[in-house]
Amino acid sequence: MRFIDRDEVRAKLTYELCIPIVREAMIAFSKGETKQTLREIIPLSEGRLFGIMPGAMGGDAMGPHGVFGAKLISVFKENFAKGVQSHQGLVVLFDPESGAPVCVAHAGEITAIRTAAASAVATDALAREDATRLAILGYGEQAETHVRAIAKVRPIEHVNVWGRSIERAHAFAARMSAETGLPIAAANHVENAIAEADIVSTLTAATDPILKGARVRPGTHVNVVGSSHAGPAEVDSELVAMSRFFVDSRAGVLAQGGEFIRAKAAGLVGDDHILGEIGQVLAGDIAGRRSDAEITVYKSLGHIVQDLASAWALYRC
Repeated sequence: MRFIDRDEVRAKLTYELCIPIVREAMIAFSKGETKQTLREIIPLSEGRLFGIMPGAMGGDAMGPHGVFGAKLISVFKENFAKGVQSHQGLVVLFDPESGAPVCVAHAGEITAIRTAAASAVATDALAREDATRLAILGYGEQAETHVRAIAKVRPIEHVNVWGRSIERAHAFAARMSAETGLPIAAANHVENAIAEADIVSTLTAATDPILKGARVRPGTHVNVVGSSHAGPAEVDSELVAMSRFFVDSRAGVLAQGGEFIRAKAAGLVGDDHILGEIGQVLAGDIAGRRSDAEITVYKSLGHIVQDLASAWALYRC
């Protein structure tokens, strides 16, 4: 049994490695070449969840030799204030030949990197080619990974960051600017953060919308990432309704996508407003952005094949 700890995941699962791995996993998912169930999420107490995500994939994931495994993960929102990862757990891999468990990997670090890699894949598919200005809403771990990942797919020249604490936003800006060399500024209001943005990523624990469609300028691409289950919503129903709306998993978002569920309940959209999965766009099966003026949205919930593909690559290193 091999154990891959957080430090090894961070060192080896680079964005150069993870972005193409996640891209191919999302294409395979949308082609039906993987197996998985909807995530099982167990509420523990206020702000605390436990998730179980099984799945299988591979050259022939529907047959006897597909890579398979599961992610067991806790989400404790209060951990961020303590300097501890909010997502903690394990990705367990099984040998596709014998069925024996062969690897346990640090799920929190894999989740942090592959989630940002998935947003980078969606950004590459949907954002304007000339997009250079990034707005990050939130200043936690996912904010850090999203700055790193999105800079790999677009020539980012400036980043604005917003969070509920302007002091923490300034600290994030200083730290990430020193790391990346990018000019990063803290904004005191969401509207200021996104005013000139070409790409916006929402990465908060907000229970109600912080980003309003009326404030999003034409041509913007938005990654909606922070809300990972039915209930919380980071963007309002107007933005959902006015955008070309894409998802990582249609079934997942219909059941657990908080922003879409709210817009549907308000009568603003139907199920057909989900134009498709990002894997379908990547495969060329459906059109993504059609003009420089369109607003595109990618709703991310995450699915296990992203974790399995990332963990398997680490295991095979």
